[in-house]
Amino acid sequence: MAAILCENCSGWYHYTQVNQPLDISCMLLLIMLVKVSLDLFILRVKQKNVKVSFMGYFCVSLALLDFILLMNIALIFYFEDFALWGVRYTKYHICLFTQIISLTYGILHYPVYLVAVLDYYVTIPQTSQPPKKGQRLFYVFVVVFIWISGFSYILKVPAIYEELEIQKHFSPYQCPSYVSVQSYSVSFAMLLLIGMALLACWKEVLTMLQSVRIVSFASQPVLMFPYASDNNSTCCRRQLLTRLLICFLGTWAPFVLLQIIILSLGAQIPAYMEMNVPWLYFINSFLIAVAYWCRCHDVELTEEMWSTDPFVSWKFCFAPFDNENTEPAEKPGTVIVIC
Repeated sequence: MAAILCENCSGWYHYTQVNQPLDISCMLLLIMLVKVSLDLFILRVKQKNVKVSFMGYFCVSLALLDFILLMNIALIFYFEDFALWGVRYTKYHICLFTQIISLTYGILHYPVYLVAVLDYYVTIPQTSQPPKKGQRLFYVFVVVFIWISGFSYILKVPAIYEELEIQKHFSPYQCPSYVSVQSYSVSFAMLLLIGMALLACWKEVLTMLQSVRIVSFASQPVLMFPYASDNNSTCCRRQLLTRLLICFLGTWAPFVLLQIIILSLGAQIPAYMEMNVPWLYFINSFLIAVAYWCRCHDVELTEEMWSTDPFVSWKFCFAPFDNENTEPAEKPGTVIVIC
């Protein structure tokens, strides 16, 4: 597998020419089938009673686009050569559609994560309020606008259009793929922030891990932090950062380890595979933790505010814990201090 920098893509992608003994169309079909199945599985198992958010709507739209791409690949792969509405479709279009999707996915990491973190920064103090219809329509509008802008940019840039035209001369066993530098930089920045946070409060992490307990609350396992800190702002934010780290890593540690391995090996994952629903929810939890830490003094401690993340429960990072409904029901020696 040889990889060179794509000079006509403004340095955003790495161009990888893959020579495969099997028909590349069959491989793309199998890859997209696995990806769509994984997307649907994550959307199925996630918690349903969560507050609406931009990232939630974007994850659904991504799963829908992946499914549409899978159906297109399957139809072309089955009929091989057919005409529809005056347009002739061959196996070349399987590679073409995948490349367009890869290029579009590759440039959307920055805008999607920026909009998501701004959304949480603004709405987290207001999550106790029920979502309004206008808010839902706004999320739908932003998601559609981002997708239209991404596809329009990819299809209208002359350099990228020329690259797509060149691919007509490739054999059926070759289909160049693109690796987004945006995704690589996001992974590196996130691991760097996590590492800096662990370095800054490693003593608190060790102390808290020694006292943390897993208890049953409302028929769900939750982390209980029976660790008291000094009642001042600086120490309180430090303890909150520690709890956020434990909650995040307790859920997403395998993903963090996977990112470390990928970056260490310099593995190049095509953009159409790299942006997926599990990855977005992984980033989503990280962005929620950042928003909670930045606005911890503005968080409203109400029961309705906690369902912001489909996979991580941040409630016990903030609220004092009354364990009368927990199992086992023994009183801890200390309680959590609200920051």
